[in-house]
Amino acid sequence: MMRKQTPWLALALLTLAPAALAQKTKVDAPPKKLYCWNENGQRVCSDALPPEAVNYAREEISAKSGLRTGEVNRTLTAEERAQAAAEAAQRALDKAAEDTRRRTDQAMLMSYRTEDDLRRVFNERTAIVDNNVQTARYNVASLREGLISLLQTAGDRELSERPVSAEMTQNIRLRHAELVRQRQLQASFESQRGELDIEIEDILQRYRTMKGSLPADSAPAATTP
Repeated sequence: MMRKQTPWLALALLTLAPAALAQKTKVDAPPKKLYCWNENGQRVCSDALPPEAVNYAREEISAKSGLRTGEVNRTLTAEERAQAAAEAAQRALDKAAEDTRRRTDQAMLMSYRTEDDLRRVFNERTAIVDNNVQTARYNVASLREGLISLLQTAGDRELSERPVSAEMTQNIRLRHAELVRQRQLQASFESQRGELDIEIEDILQRYRTMKGSLPADSAPAATTP
């Protein structure tokens, strides 16, 4: 006849299980830390981060060792995020422009044997801008003379106590507005002309530098027109 075994081992395991589980939970629990931030000019530290301080810059400090374990920057405002995005985009554009410039420099060396060959590339652009400048200057001078004539006529009519017609008043206004526009165009074209001179000189300087750095036997071959 078999004896019935007392489940002492099972009872022991059941007794120890909660303690072991508690010990494991204690071991696995994340280490406590303090949060420190500035609020209204005062340094504040707490073992819990209140909702109003979530967006503040803060330090994280180990409650056990007292050493700093981390740092969190403050949350950027919408304007600051937009500014950061714009700056990142500008950096990308600058890098792309620099890459394009390097490729352009290499192509320039391969395409133009002499500086005179390179200068001829700019002749057409220079001629177009010069023509725009001269046309704007002519238009400004012409409009100015016409406006002076109209103003003199209107002044003579007023001095002789004759009314200035609505049509003449409108013509004076329109001619003045067009004169202002043509002056703006003239200033823009003259600015473009100055910038073009700077651009040409910069490219020529780069070309001379690159040509000077090439070995004598590696000069680019002349291109066939």
